[in-house]
Amino acid sequence: MNSFFARRYVITGIFITLAFVLLARLFYIQIIDDRYMLFAKNNVVRTQIQYPARGVILDRNGKLLVDNQPVYDVMVTPKAVKPFDTVEFCKLLDIDKPTFDKYFDKAEKYSPSQRSIFQGQLDSTINAKLGERIAEFPGFELVLRSVRSYPDSIAGQFLGYIGQANDATIAKSNGYYHPGDYVGISGVEKSYETELRGQRGVQNILVDSRGREKGRFANGMYDTAAVAGERLKSSLDSRIQKLGEQLMRNKVGSIVAIEPSTGEILCFVSSPTYNPNLMVGREHGNNYMDLLRSPNNPLLVRPIQARYPPGSSFKPLSALIALQEGVITPQTTYNCPGYYVAGNRRVPCFHNERHGTVNLASAVAESCNGYFDMVFERLINRTGPKNTDTSFTSWRTNVAKFGLGAKLDLDLPGETGGLLPKASLYDKWYGRGGWRSSTVISLGIGQGELEATPLQLANIEATIANHGFFYKPHLIKAIGEKQVVKAEFTQKNYVGIEPQYFEPVIDGMQAVVDRGTAVGSRIPGIVMCGKTGTAQIRHQDNSVFVAFAPRDNPKIAIAVVVEGGGQGARWAAPIASFIVEKYLRDSITRRPSGIEPGYFMNASVLPQPAKPKPAPVKAKPDSTAKPAQAALTAGKHKKKKQPVVYAAAILKGDDDE
Repeated sequence: MNSFFARRYVITGIFITLAFVLLARLFYIQIIDDRYMLFAKNNVVRTQIQYPARGVILDRNGKLLVDNQPVYDVMVTPKAVKPFDTVEFCKLLDIDKPTFDKYFDKAEKYSPSQRSIFQGQLDSTINAKLGERIAEFPGFELVLRSVRSYPDSIAGQFLGYIGQANDATIAKSNGYYHPGDYVGISGVEKSYETELRGQRGVQNILVDSRGREKGRFANGMYDTAAVAGERLKSSLDSRIQKLGEQLMRNKVGSIVAIEPSTGEILCFVSSPTYNPNLMVGREHGNNYMDLLRSPNNPLLVRPIQARYPPGSSFKPLSALIALQEGVITPQTTYNCPGYYVAGNRRVPCFHNERHGTVNLASAVAESCNGYFDMVFERLINRTGPKNTDTSFTSWRTNVAKFGLGAKLDLDLPGETGGLLPKASLYDKWYGRGGWRSSTVISLGIGQGELEATPLQLANIEATIANHGFFYKPHLIKAIGEKQVVKAEFTQKNYVGIEPQYFEPVIDGMQAVVDRGTAVGSRIPGIVMCGKTGTAQIRHQDNSVFVAFAPRDNPKIAIAVVVEGGGQGARWAAPIASFIVEKYLRDSITRRPSGIEPGYFMNASVLPQPAKPKPAPVKAKPDSTAKPAQAALTAGKHKKKKQPVVYAAAILKGDDDE
């Protein structure tokens, strides 16, 4: 009897324990762990992402540069696919069976049970045919997306393009992006991706056991609406952007124009350019490869990625530093015999012309190499030849304040910083104490190892126009309906030059256009201050012109580079003058010299292919520059004869180096 009761209590205890364990497990499953609820929910609820419209991009005057157009992507959930007529499906999509297999394997590799893109950006014809029959192909569906369209087909490198997110982008997004999502790949589309992409929405759809839709889950209580991306107002003026691209047709180079009073970029031409509409649609991959293989690389963003010796356009900056450091005055003169003696060699003026006695303003106007070589040597030698390193570092620091040698941190990806050599570079080449001002004399006239981007050249002109400061150059003027302007774009960056030193330099720059090397590009009724340059690099001379206008209360600063264009007065200066007048007057008048835009739009100035490098020439003991530099500064660099473009008035004083 006692044994019976004991067994009963044991059995009862076991049942109570089991019941308690089951209740605890049920509590855990239903209250604490929501995985099972999600599993159950996924059997009856299908989540559909609602893709927002990407933010549009306008020019500074409100003209539409980038809009959206609807397209459909074919999405697939591999696990939900059931037997169907593959041949008919391929025919509707205009693909073959191997292509189908490749797309399907990729989707299955991503996830058998989650939806991913099968084929994107169907054209309207294919979409219409497939849309009527999509129900015949279980596991496949059409999803509405929006892609970009470009009404004016301009500013390809500035605007950039969008494409499908790659694995690296998806991994870095912390779950935000999925295969098939579109992201900015280059240009403004990339740098302002967060603002442009908007906020995705979600719809929860009830489905039955066969996957058929049965309405909204919980009457849409848990749905979220998609929010369109922010509207961007760019600083670009589409009028002069379009003109600039026409003027640079069949040429390689850049145009960058800046509003000095704000740092806003008005014109951003990279030539050769491309039609941004090529990067939209099913053929965008093939179009991209064609651009990648194209001569002269249209995908290179030359305003911020190409580096050029600034040539004589550097001379005003050099003069400003010398004035600030007190090594010259506006009245300092130099008697130019057609060359400058540096060490044991002569540095010639362009074509060995003799400028006679020149002061600061006339040296700028006539682009006298001798005067600015003298200025450079005074700066480097002011504390004696034994302190060359120290003086050179001080000179470099002053130049860097103008934005050379480092990125200006433009709101665009891929910017390079140019090249502003350090004393340590020459110490490495020649040994500490083994080089002097004569070794690096070419830097004084913007040659040698000095390189700048067109953006940096334009920014220097904006700084001179402002008499000593610049605003950070930028491409987006305002963000969203509230017209938000980034605080960093409103701060003045001072270069350490007192305002009174700018006037004599600007006098010379005005004379360059009024009666000097750029007289052929003078604009009637507009005072333009500029500087021509012929940037000499190995196998070609680049045509360079920098300027700002008008002199009083400047509205535009500009830099133009035409690769292989020869002297600055031939190509760069006329192109710049047309852009300046178009911006200031919205029209272009005939120049006294006879030049007009049509000629420059239709002319072809393509650079010659690079020639093999000559064998190094051994330098003389005190001429320790690199062989190419030594040949240049010794006047051994042979120049090809350039064709005459216009009347002699264009070529008066011709050019500089």
